[in-house]
Amino acid sequence: MEMKNSTRFLFVIISLFLTILPQQALAQPSSVIQVGQSIFSLTTFKADGTILASTHGFFIGNNGEAISSWTPFVGAASAVIVDADGKKLDVDVMIGANELYDICKFRVKGKSHPVTFAKNPSKSGNKVWVVGYSVKKPKCKEFPISKVEQFMEKYNYYIFEGKAMENTEGCPFANSNGEVIGIMQMSKSGTEMHATDAAFANTFIINALTINERVLQQTGIRVALPEKEEDALLTLMMAANKNDSLAYERYIDDFIEAFPTSVEGYYSRAKNLLDKNDFDGADNYMQMAIDKATKKDEAHSDFATVIYLKELYKAKVPYEKWNLQKALDEVEKAYAVNPISAYQHQKAQIIYAMGDYQKAYDIFMQLTQSDLRNGELFYEAAQCKSQLKGEKSEIMELLDSAISVSLSTGRNNAAPYYLARGRQFDEMGEYKKAVADYNQYDTLMFGRANDEFYYIKYKCETKIRQYQQALNDIAHAIVINRREPLYYAEMASLQLRVNKLEDAIATCDMCLKVDPNYADPYIIKGIALGEMKRKEEAKEAFLKAKELGDERADGLLEKYK
Repeated sequence: MEMKNSTRFLFVIISLFLTILPQQALAQPSSVIQVGQSIFSLTTFKADGTILASTHGFFIGNNGEAISSWTPFVGAASAVIVDADGKKLDVDVMIGANELYDICKFRVKGKSHPVTFAKNPSKSGNKVWVVGYSVKKPKCKEFPISKVEQFMEKYNYYIFEGKAMENTEGCPFANSNGEVIGIMQMSKSGTEMHATDAAFANTFIINALTINERVLQQTGIRVALPEKEEDALLTLMMAANKNDSLAYERYIDDFIEAFPTSVEGYYSRAKNLLDKNDFDGADNYMQMAIDKATKKDEAHSDFATVIYLKELYKAKVPYEKWNLQKALDEVEKAYAVNPISAYQHQKAQIIYAMGDYQKAYDIFMQLTQSDLRNGELFYEAAQCKSQLKGEKSEIMELLDSAISVSLSTGRNNAAPYYLARGRQFDEMGEYKKAVADYNQYDTLMFGRANDEFYYIKYKCETKIRQYQQALNDIAHAIVINRREPLYYAEMASLQLRVNKLEDAIATCDMCLKVDPNYADPYIIKGIALGEMKRKEEAKEAFLKAKELGDERADGLLEKYK
């Protein structure tokens, strides 16, 4: 009897104990617990290495593809994850992000254990589990779905009521089959939980222009390269213009790894090393290109270009392996593999750089009758004629042809030829024709030429007394380059010439802020003050010019005493 009572008592105690356990601890299916294998912790870092933010995420692909909240990545220079096995991995590249739904997709290097997306969406009233992160056994908690809202016609935004488990933001919500429906997000008030449909991450697809997406420019972690070579090449070109040398070098690494038989990766690395005067490194990469690239002619041609650029812009830095003859040999190898006009054009450019202007001219002119016929060939032929001291009429005829051929193609690329012809007219003293060509060049450049151009144009305009236009152009030169005192002095001189005395004095003062030891503005200012009968101030300006060694000062002091 005592034995039966004892057994009954024990059964009651066990029953009471089971009753007070959280129901979800007993009810959670093993398939839900297995989702924990895909979850990781995520930490983002600032550029100085300090922690920016921490959250969670989970893998959605076999090759390191993952999703998490986007906010922790804003302003981040790098990020790491720690997976369910305790393994630490760097976040390698970003794939996409959406600010509105605070979700992003990225990739870490290495294999991964992905979640399974739900085949069917969950509905309001359904119970699902949020699965927490753990390197041992994940904790899970069941929640009923309070509301489901649809976005983009096929994705769901889930809203839950209840208190979330601590430290689970960015973790997945899974149904009873262990299929993930969304990523856990807390509301700003902290009283509601949300989940953006995890399948929404599939809309993030890399293309050639992803690198320029505004949202992804908010993080310092680079964007993944597209899978297609032509798209990846465009991304590589755009990365070169982003003033982030470290990221660009990693893009080059990515390109070479993804497309080992393409010349472009090796060529980009060689040019990058050329900029650093690492000629041995550049030579090694171009040798790799010749060895590994499918298109051998392009490899030889690009090698010729690298050598040519070095000899053209870094000729004073010695490197025994390279010279213009070596560049010529490489382009001739390219032509031997694939005899196209482009390689003959490259050959002529190298021969021109070698100083054999007649031979270069002959090739350029031969090419004007080829499939390559364009304005550049006539322009280069004109340069050859100029070096050969040819007749001005011959040079002008070639420049006319450069413009005419360029306009006939409809490509609107005649700007450099208008400039060249304008300079030629300028040298010949035909200033009105020169200004007409300068104006056409300015139009084709949309007013974005450099300061030197506007200075040249200003000088030409003064020769035909187009003073207002000249003032506008020298002012434009100043706006582009505010640190060049010559431009201020020229503007002040012209203002003095057209009797804008107050303007001339003000411009001289600006000039002297840039260079207080420049004598010209003191002379110009002194004359302007003298003409305004402000003799003491004029004298002070002339004396300052005299201190600076200007021989004009004594005569002006006498004139305006």
